[in-house]
Amino acid sequence: MAKADDSSLDPEQLGAVQLAARRALDRATGWGVFPTPIPDILEAAKLKIAPASAFDPRRIVEYLMGKAEHAAEVLKSAISKVFGIYDADESLIHIDHTVHASKQNFLKLHEAGHHELPTHRKLFRIFQDCEKNLAPDIADLFEREANNFARFVLFQGDGYRDMAADHKFEIKTPMKLASKFGASVYASCREFARTHHRACAVYVLEPIKYCERTGARADVRRIETSESFRHQFGQPAEQVITLDHSLGRVLPVGRRMTRPTTISITDRNGQAHECVAEAFDTTYNVLILVYPVKALTASRFILN
Repeated sequence: MAKADDSSLDPEQLGAVQLAARRALDRATGWGVFPTPIPDILEAAKLKIAPASAFDPRRIVEYLMGKAEHAAEVLKSAISKVFGIYDADESLIHIDHTVHASKQNFLKLHEAGHHELPTHRKLFRIFQDCEKNLAPDIADLFEREANNFARFVLFQGDGYRDMAADHKFEIKTPMKLASKFGASVYASCREFARTHHRACAVYVLEPIKYCERTGARADVRRIETSESFRHQFGQPAEQVITLDHSLGRVLPVGRRMTRPTTISITDRNGQAHECVAEAFDTTYNVLILVYPVKALTASRFILN
């Protein structure tokens, strides 16, 4: 089953988040520095990473000493569900150091977003000191805002988009740019599809499984699309990719990558288009880049 939306905001909300993110990059003089200098950004925000993470079972009891009983229960519950925790009282971030380093980068910036967005910081401090929790809709909004803060800072505003446009249009480009910016391949591929001026989509699949009836199959985790792709083809809504699906031929069964493969996709007017799909297995997810052949010859116009 596809994951719930984790990033959409209305224009006013997005503008406020990007303003805070821009200020964070400005304070750290982080523009044009690669990989994105996360330690400098956190230092400029007067945030620290906990030296002994609350996710370390050997340290959790020690960390909880002095905290209210309710706060301790909340923290212990949170640890089973998330990979990062923001302590507003101490301006401290706890990160699960067992996850991949590139994912830790995004997590640090996500928690920094809670710190840098004034409403977040204020409410986090209030709710840490009482027996109430944020309403689910507010908590969801805060998570989406923190995700967008992390995206903007990690990919330096439009820096990633502009750099990707100057590279070859292939799945290897977001893979290369991931290390350039200090991002995970997963996050880089999502950003590639979301911001590219050409029509393209990235399918993020769960690891491939094998079923007696259908053979190889992979559940859809997310589908990211560029604006021009949505305009031409609409937003894909598949929940699973099997071998009899048009993308089934691209599943990297028993290999890390699948070479560019021709497939056909029908647009919103019912017209079939020759497209190309190529895939990469990160071991955590399968990423498939899809784009119409005509996108390879699309021109880029910048209006000032």
